[in-house]
Formats: sequence, C-alpha cells, structure tokens
Amino acid sequence: MSATPTVGSFEGLGDLRLVVRQTWYEQLSFWLNPIGAAFTVGFSVIFLLLLGASAGNSRISYYGNIKLIQYYVPGFVAYGVMAACFNILAITLVNRREMGLLKRLRLCPLPTWALLTAVLLSSMIIAAVEVVILLLVGRVGFGVHLPDNMGAFILAVVVGMVSFSALGLAMSTLVPNQDAAGPIVSIVFFVLLFLSGLWFPLRPGSGLAQSSSYFPVHHFIVAVFAPFDTQKGASPWAWHDLLVVAIWGVAGAVVAVRRWSWTPRRP
Repeated sequence: MSATPTVGSFEGLGDLRLVVRQTWYEQLSFWLNPIGAAFTVGFSVIFLLLLGASAGNSRISYYGNIKLIQYYVPGFVAYGVMAACFNILAITLVNRREMGLLKRLRLCPLPTWALLTAVLLSSMIIAAVEVVILLLVGRVGFGVHLPDNMGAFILAVVVGMVSFSALGLAMSTLVPNQDAAGPIVSIVFFVLLFLSGLWFPLRPGSGLAQSSSYFPVHHFIVAVFAPFDTQKGASPWAWHDLLVVAIWGVAGAVVAVRRWSWTPRRP
C-alpha cells in the first residue's frame, strides 16, 4: 500500500515554495539594479586587486613569514560576507521600513517569517557569490592556495553569514531614519574593520589586538583565515573565534526581536 501524504507535508512544501519564490524576487530586485550590484560585489574585489598588487612579495614575519596576499584573500572573504550580511542588509531594511515597504509587505498574504527568511537568504546568496569571486581572484590572479580544510572554511563562512545577518537586523532597528542609515552603518562597519586587522594582521598581544578581541569582526577574520593558515601545526578550526561570533549573533537576534518595527519611525 502506498503511503498517503499528510496535510502537514503539503503545508511544509508550500512554505518552502513561498520562501524560494520570495528569495527569487529578492535576487531579481538586487541584480536588476546593475550599478548597485556591481558596487556591492565588486568593491571587495577591487580592494583585493589593489592591495594584492601593492603587496608584491611582502611577508609577515610574526605570522609564520607568510605572504601578505595570503592574508588578504581570507580577510576580504570575511569582508565580503560582512558587507553583504551586515552593512547592505541593515541599510536596505532601514530604507524599506522608512519608505513604508515593510508595512505594506506586512499586510500581504505572504507570512512575515517567510519574508524575513527570504531577505536573509538573499543576502547570504550575495555573500556566497562574493566569496567565490574572491577565491577565484586570489587563486588565479595571485596564486594563493585554497583552504586546506574546506569543511572548516565553509563552517566559518556559514556562522559568519548567520551571525552578521542577525547583527544587520539589530543594527537596522537602531537607526532612526533612512537619511542616517548609510552614514551610521558605514561608520560603525569601517571603524571596526580598521581596528580588527583587515588591512594588516594585528600583532599578537598588542593593545589593538586586545581591544578588537571584544568585537566579532576580528574573530570572524581569524576564523576565515584559519583554514588558509600554512603554518606548521596550525589548526583550521577556530572554535573560540566562531563561538564569539555566534554569541554576538545571538545577541543581535535578541535585540532585533525586541526592537523590530514594521512601520516608519519618522517624526
């Protein structure tokens, strides 16, 4: 006798289709704006090309004498994930909220959880595209080897995507209006990048390294770099750094849930 499908199974399949379809529309909205898409995806690639070309054969003595470009590639992979899942996501949500788009979408038949899931998945897809492009540029353009442990690399990227998406949601609830979204989010983002060792690895034990250890950006860069680390005996699994990033993600989710608003906050 053949098994009879249950109502729950059809509902689950229907929910999945809703999320997939809405994610498709989110992707269309992003890629049909070619200038915005080019700047979002290409910004990290341009920076990597410029810094990689200027680095030449420079090496980092206190990082196992590795080439500087070997550090830049995973660093900008981390940057690409954070830019898509935190910076762009937060600004986009503030703009939609203040324009009334979130309020109108809230009233449509699409479940709110499916809408937010699609928005987050779309940001993660964009981040994944950036990761692939940056790895190709590093490998083809500069001869940087790919991660020795692909499982550790994928885990670090996924944890970063989820955690910084939660932080992006939280950040959007703290910005009062769309005029302030770009300056506030960008200043916070780039200051943390500067303090966290994106442009040059922080010397272990330095004051800057100790102060940046309180924030998730530095830990995420370290976690993404670990699978690339060519030093003998170095572990590709940066469990401590991933834990810190995940804790920040949970904190961001709590803030987002408590402060979330579908309606504009303009006076």
